[in-house]
Amino acid sequence: MQKRLNNNVVSTNRIMEKGRLSAVLLAGLCVLTACGGQGAVQMEKERTDVEQTAGLADGEQAEPVTLVYGSGDYTRINPALDEHGEINLLLFDGLTSHNGKNEVTPGLAKSWEFDEAACTYTFHLEEDVVWHDGEPFTAEDVKFTIEAVMDPENASENAPNFEDVEEITVTDEHTVSFRLSAPNVAFLDYMTMAVLPAHLLAGEDMQTSDFFRAPVGTGPYKLESWDMGQAIVLTKNEDYFKGTPHIDQVIFKIVSDDNAKTLQMAAGELDLALLPPKAAQSFANREEYVCYDMKTADYRGILFNFNNPFWQENRDIIPAVCHAIDRQAIIDAVLLGQGTPAYGPLQRNIYNNEDVERYEYNPEKAAEILEAAGCVRGEDGIYRRGGEPLSFVISVGAGDQVRVDMAQAAAQQIRAVGIDCAVEIPTKVDWNSQMAYLIGWGSPFDADDHTYKVFGTGKGANYSGYSNAAVDRYLTQARGSDDPKVRAENYARFQEELAKDPAYAFICYIDANYVADASIRGITADTVMGHHGVGIFWNIAEWTK
Repeated sequence: MQKRLNNNVVSTNRIMEKGRLSAVLLAGLCVLTACGGQGAVQMEKERTDVEQTAGLADGEQAEPVTLVYGSGDYTRINPALDEHGEINLLLFDGLTSHNGKNEVTPGLAKSWEFDEAACTYTFHLEEDVVWHDGEPFTAEDVKFTIEAVMDPENASENAPNFEDVEEITVTDEHTVSFRLSAPNVAFLDYMTMAVLPAHLLAGEDMQTSDFFRAPVGTGPYKLESWDMGQAIVLTKNEDYFKGTPHIDQVIFKIVSDDNAKTLQMAAGELDLALLPPKAAQSFANREEYVCYDMKTADYRGILFNFNNPFWQENRDIIPAVCHAIDRQAIIDAVLLGQGTPAYGPLQRNIYNNEDVERYEYNPEKAAEILEAAGCVRGEDGIYRRGGEPLSFVISVGAGDQVRVDMAQAAAQQIRAVGIDCAVEIPTKVDWNSQMAYLIGWGSPFDADDHTYKVFGTGKGANYSGYSNAAVDRYLTQARGSDDPKVRAENYARFQEELAKDPAYAFICYIDANYVADASIRGITADTVMGHHGVGIFWNIAEWTK
């Protein structure tokens, strides 16, 4: 069963060439939310194959099976520098990968060992893997990729993940070693980094190369065409080393507006989309769809820009801002209850410290903090300090209505305690000059991910300019030990210090509300998603439709 694409929106020749069936759903279709394993996947594939070939005349070919995903826009596909592209999982592989439980499993590396004395990881690569252009994949590609990520000239936000790498040694075509300056227990998680082809990128500018608009990977799907701002068409990789995918074609249809995405899902133009909670709820009782309300490690909060003079002078009032926010009210109003109040960055991690200061909603406490800091409330209800009103602006990236609504609700609550707060949606994010930003982060993987590089002084994803020596110390000690007790102690102290000296006013963890055509089989409903809900495609090669 295939969805009909709107030719006014998607003009890619390949899409027009593909025979498209109508969006009429088969009566009596059984709704499944997940496959129970490889055997179930194979049985489902056989059933689907029989259905697709039934009634065909001799020599007649079945229509290719296509999945249309409602996607945000891409200006480039560059997994070395940009972390959160959902499409990366379809085009590329890392040395390691994550399974449905977010555990590290083999990827392009079939095995590895760690020499503790030499602090060296050695990876043994799969043989006979080829790039989408037919060239062989080798250990040199691995070395090239990680060196590119580490190169300061490339300004990768992923660089802190590999800052302990001192030497990369290629022993032969299928063996590569990494010697670290200090232990990093998250290293295997970070080796899920997509490997790039050295033969196509050597000598290229990693920021501007045309390769990132015509990427070549080793993944289960390969790029067929890209109509900028319209659609990215992927076809299955017949030579994929883990087995040929069941779905022939995946189309990332660019639909940046959530309202348009919802309408297109309802019209049968999309097979799968991540929708805002209110929109997703409208599909809940329709038998032709399955709603996946998936947990995430993805939190939202107000980032304070410590490069801005306002916070350099008023850092001590941030706890008042934190107490001003009624988190549950925002969750109920904006997310329709599909989320949980946030008080720190590790709430979905085994190292979460539940005993830290949570900054519960308490307007009286907020006023107490402001007055203790010498602020005086004026007749207009706004506090002043040294005669100047306490006033700041929360910036929100365009195109995310949920974040806009969340920021506006928080601003209203902050104004209610006497701090003038407004919301703006700039055409371009100015990390250096803006006062605050409605930020999102969070990882379902090792606790080092989205903490060390987000809160560590000067690290690649520390967009707030936050610096705290104690935070740096605890994060460094935690990543350097594989002893769970040592890690637990250091992450607990990190969270305590971050609560005492907040970098963000944490608001909530959000659920990922995916809506799918009921014919899709293989989505694992219990997998905890990452930032932006990324992760649903982890086993795309096993899906059927």
